[in-house]
Amino acid sequence: MTNKISTSPKCIELLIPESEVIFDQLPEVSIVVPALNEEITIGEFIDWCWEGLTRVGVSGEIIIVDSSSDDTPNIALNKGARVLRTPKNGLGQAYIDVIPSIRGNFIIMGDCDLTYDFREIKVFVDSFHAGNEFVMGSRFAGSIEKGAMPPLHRYFGTPLTTWILNKIYHCNYGDIHCGMRGLTKDALLKINLTSKGWEYASEMVLKASRINLRIDEVPVTFYKDREGRFSHHRRAGFWSPWLAGWINLKVMLVYSPDSLLIKPGIFFFLIGLVISLLSLAGSIAIGPFGFSTHMLLIGMTASILGYSLFQVGIIARNFHGLRNGIEKVVLANMTYDRGMVIAGLLCIVGFGLDLHFLSDYIANSFFIDGLSRSSIFGLLLIILGVQTASFTLLLEMGRRLGKGCK
Repeated sequence: MTNKISTSPKCIELLIPESEVIFDQLPEVSIVVPALNEEITIGEFIDWCWEGLTRVGVSGEIIIVDSSSDDTPNIALNKGARVLRTPKNGLGQAYIDVIPSIRGNFIIMGDCDLTYDFREIKVFVDSFHAGNEFVMGSRFAGSIEKGAMPPLHRYFGTPLTTWILNKIYHCNYGDIHCGMRGLTKDALLKINLTSKGWEYASEMVLKASRINLRIDEVPVTFYKDREGRFSHHRRAGFWSPWLAGWINLKVMLVYSPDSLLIKPGIFFFLIGLVISLLSLAGSIAIGPFGFSTHMLLIGMTASILGYSLFQVGIIARNFHGLRNGIEKVVLANMTYDRGMVIAGLLCIVGFGLDLHFLSDYIANSFFIDGLSRSSIFGLLLIILGVQTASFTLLLEMGRRLGKGCK
């Protein structure tokens, strides 16, 4: 290249090396890696990539998604890599920006800091050839060089967040934060990344599980940083790893309405309804539990809380569209007419139970000391009726905006 690239990019631009080999067919493998001021390692990294492709014997391309202000893009071009110059908007956004430029059927992602050995990509390509759509690297199943991973990350942060994701999404990953991973281009499009920052990593693995991609995990080698090179977390300061962990946890929770909303919602609603009905029946006791007015208030609270959680969970699950199940049943059966009739009946019955209380309240100059159990239950029905009406309107709005069932 005759013109030196040295300033941070202001727009998206694909740069193609003059030495690029023209294939008769599109390359089979695309190695796609973001870079930000990595002039210390980028040259050797690209050498590793070409060596890895040669060892496997597949046609390939290397795309560096670059937002650097140093000599990184020039070195990458001179080494034969394509360079997609993009503004600095986050790791996740880098992978979103590069999608139209990827030509290979199988994509291998990672870091260009020489911490992952791209000379050893055979395990990824073999897994792809075996029919897997998402191939996750695992440092714990492979090897970790001494000093490569801080003890806090190795023995606490990564195992804990991996365990949380596995429990929530019923999967079996060994290392969800491994930066080296591979997937088909079709799988990347299905995953439909939306995260702009570090959380793209968790979004990718959880969505791969949710949409039932064929998933495999392969061992990788993880090296410590080269002398003179500092990781982006160290560059950003002490809180950077903690912030990355927090935002990864956030995306796990955002895409999990089942575990955090729907299931707890059903549980609290049913338990609360049972407690309310038992308390309404009279002064009875089951073992040490007495069902009094106070217990009725607890049941009322649990029912309202559970109903709210369930409704929000249904809306969230329908919105992200990753699974088909209970939300489709609700959408198919909770039509506008049916929902509003149910809401109206709940409010009418509740108002009927509260009519005696209301008349006494007015007759006593808007003051009354205490509520009957039937009045409390009536209030519960009115609240559930209003919630049902609101829920019905939101579902109808979703249908009209294309977020409902077809």
